[in-house]
Amino acid sequence: MSGATGTTAAAGSCRFAHYFVVCGLDSDTGLEPDDGAGESLEQSPLRRCFKSKVLVHYPESTEKNPFNKNAVNMLCMPRGLSFCTQAEKLDSQFHSFTLVLDDGSRSYGFVHTFYEEVTSPAITTAMHTLYQMHQVERHSNSSPSSSGASSASSPSTSSMDSLVSSLDESDGESLAGVAPCTTAMGSYDASKDTLYVSKALCLLTPLPFLQASRHFLSQLHQAVASNTAPPLPLESYIHNILYEVPLPPPGRSLRFHGVQGPILCQRPGPGELPLGEFPLGEAFCLLGVDNMVQLLTCALLETQVLLYSQDYQRLMTVAEGITTLLFPFQWQHIYLPITSVPTYHLLDAPVPFLMGIQRREGAQRSSLHLPHEANLCFVDIDNHSVEVPEDLPVFPDQTELIQELTEILLRFGLPPQGGVPTKAAPTSPSQRLSRLELEDLMEDRQNGNLGGEELAVLEKLQALAKQCDRGSAADGAKTVGSVGEDEELKAAKLNIHIREVFAGRFAAMFGRYDQFVINSSFDLDSWLSNREGACNFDKGSFLSVQPASHLTFMSRFLETSMFSSFVDGKVISRWADREPMQQLFDSRLERERLYDRDEQDARNSRYRKCTSLLESAQTIERRLKKADHTAIHPHLLNMKIGQGRHQQGYFPRLQADVLAQGNSSNKWSGRVTPSRKSDPRKFTEQPAADIDQAQIHKLQKRRCKHVFLRKNLAHAKLLDPCAQTVAQTHREFVDGLLNECRLKTKRMLMERMGKESVELGQGEANITGLQENSLIHGLCDLLERTWGHGLQLKQGKSAMWSHLLHYQAAQRKAEAPAESPGPEQKTFTDATLHQRGSLLQDMSFIQTMSEGMSEVGQARAWIHLALEKKMLSHHLKELLTNQELIRQLYKPHAFLLCEEEREQFLYHLLSLNTVDYLCFTRVFTSISIPYRVAIIPMKKLSIAMATVNPWVCVSGELGDSGNRQFPKNTQEIFFQCKNLGRLSTLQLGQENSGLLAKCLIDCVMVYNEITGHTYRFPCGRWLGKGVGDGSLERVLIAQLVTPGAEEDSGRWSATPPELASPSQTVMTVLGSLGSRCRVHAVEVQEDMREAANNLVKHFHKPEQERGNLTVLLCGEGGLVCALEKFLLHGLKSSRLFQRSVFVWDFVEKAVVSLETNDQMGHLNGSTCAKGQPWDSLCHYVNAINSSPRNIGKEGKFQLFVCLGIRDQLLALWLPLLAGCPLTARTYEDSALLRDRAALHALSRILHTLYGFNITLEASLVKGIEL
Repeated sequence: MSGATGTTAAAGSCRFAHYFVVCGLDSDTGLEPDDGAGESLEQSPLRRCFKSKVLVHYPESTEKNPFNKNAVNMLCMPRGLSFCTQAEKLDSQFHSFTLVLDDGSRSYGFVHTFYEEVTSPAITTAMHTLYQMHQVERHSNSSPSSSGASSASSPSTSSMDSLVSSLDESDGESLAGVAPCTTAMGSYDASKDTLYVSKALCLLTPLPFLQASRHFLSQLHQAVASNTAPPLPLESYIHNILYEVPLPPPGRSLRFHGVQGPILCQRPGPGELPLGEFPLGEAFCLLGVDNMVQLLTCALLETQVLLYSQDYQRLMTVAEGITTLLFPFQWQHIYLPITSVPTYHLLDAPVPFLMGIQRREGAQRSSLHLPHEANLCFVDIDNHSVEVPEDLPVFPDQTELIQELTEILLRFGLPPQGGVPTKAAPTSPSQRLSRLELEDLMEDRQNGNLGGEELAVLEKLQALAKQCDRGSAADGAKTVGSVGEDEELKAAKLNIHIREVFAGRFAAMFGRYDQFVINSSFDLDSWLSNREGACNFDKGSFLSVQPASHLTFMSRFLETSMFSSFVDGKVISRWADREPMQQLFDSRLERERLYDRDEQDARNSRYRKCTSLLESAQTIERRLKKADHTAIHPHLLNMKIGQGRHQQGYFPRLQADVLAQGNSSNKWSGRVTPSRKSDPRKFTEQPAADIDQAQIHKLQKRRCKHVFLRKNLAHAKLLDPCAQTVAQTHREFVDGLLNECRLKTKRMLMERMGKESVELGQGEANITGLQENSLIHGLCDLLERTWGHGLQLKQGKSAMWSHLLHYQAAQRKAEAPAESPGPEQKTFTDATLHQRGSLLQDMSFIQTMSEGMSEVGQARAWIHLALEKKMLSHHLKELLTNQELIRQLYKPHAFLLCEEEREQFLYHLLSLNTVDYLCFTRVFTSISIPYRVAIIPMKKLSIAMATVNPWVCVSGELGDSGNRQFPKNTQEIFFQCKNLGRLSTLQLGQENSGLLAKCLIDCVMVYNEITGHTYRFPCGRWLGKGVGDGSLERVLIAQLVTPGAEEDSGRWSATPPELASPSQTVMTVLGSLGSRCRVHAVEVQEDMREAANNLVKHFHKPEQERGNLTVLLCGEGGLVCALEKFLLHGLKSSRLFQRSVFVWDFVEKAVVSLETNDQMGHLNGSTCAKGQPWDSLCHYVNAINSSPRNIGKEGKFQLFVCLGIRDQLLALWLPLLAGCPLTARTYEDSALLRDRAALHALSRILHTLYGFNITLEASLVKGIEL
């Protein structure tokens, strides 16, 4: 016996079915109420749930796939036993389920549930007694029950208990609404009624053979229900499918035998998509094309997906359909399409999941109170609706994809809009006994299984079938075989059409993904040891070649676990065999590259429809129309006399002695060679003498190469309802959240610091803005899932915002006796400024934002604001100080009640304070922001501020504030305006033009009252007539200062500030003119090259990452400053220009000199001739001088350079200035302007900028029309 069992276990992986299971009522244990189902005792006993049990299963166990009795029983009968009488319908039901094994692979279960008469007197008596007790209690408590029925739980409460109770209450309400009918249907009298109980027949297979398993179980039940006995005992058919029917070889079809006829199954070949028989046409008809594409988008982005339907098979159809369409990616998280009540605690799971719960009769969506709704995709299958999370990105080329899918559905006669339930018509035995059965008999004749008389009968049947075929062909040439076969073939063709379309889309989206995979390790061990810190995919470069419309979706998808696992598999393939799914995808990509020579730019690629539909459909049709192999027929087993007797309507007690093991002498066991996918242990089949221990260890490591990549939790643990296992599962969730927080904050820091390196010219340009937004979105999702873990009291859809609201209410209640708050104000007074770091202050601002945001949107806005203010960790720590509130809101296993993990979580979030984010400012662009502006004069001359009447205009990425006048004798103003974004420039001017109205301005400070950002605008110049350059208006460049830091701390912050206004540098140059210490020509030329290089890098970045161009033009180290140094180099004594030296003086005098010489006709010795460059130079200089703005000489030169570089004229003007006769008298011989080589080099540098579209800020060109 041991040898036979070992043979069976070894061959288990190549068998069609692993287990045959019968679940139902155990007469020995009697009726056991299912307490975990949450059924109400007010319901009739016939409506209550009772515990089911696994009655028998064969074989006892297999080596690779041990039998999990609790999980199989729970999934076979999710609601336990169901009772009914002869007055109710006794239709059988079919559903399927899937089990995730410890190694991440799946096993599929197919269940046929029917009703069988209860023959045990003890059971019928117990049911009769329960019903009488129910009637007595119902009549005695009728009034309290009616009042109790009207009391419902508060809509603000949410827990698994309330979820179960809400489902039961909806059942009670639906039953109460049809009282007369329910009484008749739910009554039971043992003396008059016949009691029936549900029983389930289950087949567990390694691959999703949906149609074949459905037919086998259906024929098995039909044999039981028939009044005539089957040809052989049922044990023969069960033994045959368990031990004698192998898996079909890849790319072939196999025929085996059920009780009433042959059954055909097929398996895709190596180059085809994996087996997927769940009808996608039914899923698309139920939900519609638009909803299915949205649902697939949610699955790809790993949101939490909850399916909701009254039919278990619909849950499985939609779930399997979605996961099938993910190819080549695989779902990495909790996968439970069918969830029973004892496992509803998994809805608390703070991880992505794809789960399904049954809709009780009469239940509504509003009755469900779920802990996680911020990032939840709720799919109401019966009502054909899909609720997606907020801000769900659009799938790439979604419109074209929907159009292509719509055409396919219409071609198959199915409506694309959804809402039309489709149900496969059950095929009768007579329909199945057609051409397939005759072909099967012909093969039996070839195998020698038929005698002479049987051959004669076969020939007559074959001739009769040909005549019938000719008659049917005359009626309709399109009919192929039986009606059932036509429907199955049609469904199979539709499946492969839809799957090929999505596979083609992923091939188009990721056709060149392997070019962006980073291989940084030399061997597998080093890669595994550094896997968390390694970057395996160049996401920035990959995104840079994607179409702009795809970027939002792609940037978020690249952060998912399924894509990370996919890339990890590609990296591992350097040292081990590729996973079959990835190998198939790569081979398809190579084939497309071979036939597609069109190397078009991916950013401009056009949508192309799938071209392999016909070929794929023909391949499947060929296998389904004619079987390639036939399994051995069921045969009479070595059973004792009297065993296997037929009793109509009752499934027999199977004989364990003939089903516990298979026949090791089965000739079919070695007839079909299992594929590598079905037998990954093939390495151990080699002779031991040929492999040493080191090789064995290496091969074993290769076999389990993908096990560590799986994120799925095995169903053996998830489906275990015992309290200890549940606690351990949630403990693993807590550890997972902490690890995810650690990795996510680390990635955010690396991403942000990498962006800073790019801004400093130390890295390559990439799409960091999109990636940063995706990472922050992921952080919001992580916080929502963390705050939703174990939550039992919630307001609205956001767990985070619900906790904040409860905290706000508690704080107001605690402060109510101490102070009486006045009416809520939207303006910010001085008292509120002291609370700008307060959690409640930020909450109040979010609540007053006039954008009509939902609870989820408000929570995300609060997180964005706290992150930008570098207060996220501080706010959350303050929120968690109220332990009493947390214990009221959360269950004991919640993450927020784990003190040590909670502190580590906050510590990881604290690390985000080392970098600067502008996520709130750049996302919420339409809100009103209060700003405070202060003018800081030089300390020694601060009294001079009383003589000026200043005004400011603040400009940012999103607009400007308009002119804001300062009141008299004040240096500070406060105003509110629409969000300006990140500030870039500030126009500072004064209205008083008198000679006494002058002041030396040190800087201007602008403070954002909401985000806490402080911007410093350095000036260091006079403002007024008769002093300096006589400017009454200056344009200053912003410098971001770390909030709350000292004035010069921006220099030492982790995020370097932007370049300041070029005051100090120019002063240094001017000072050098007084002392004869000249600036070296090499330094001036290097500064010029650096300024131009920064501009070139700016324009080579993606548009979303270019930052502020004004800083690169006018800021310190910018183009204006560098060119000013160039023109100041070698300038002679200041005697020509009296007291001060300004480059604009030279430009003005040069233009005047050129115009004078031209008018007098004395151009002897001049290198410049009248023409277009000369005209444009004079025109621009005169236009700047005639501008109504009094911007001074420095401002005019700045405007001169900006306009010249914008209009691509600056490189033409400089040779004209160098050739002017005034230049020889003004500059020394060693001056750079008089050096032809230096001037030529400068012209070439400026010419490199002519290929870019330079757009100047309105604050720079105000009042100039050129």
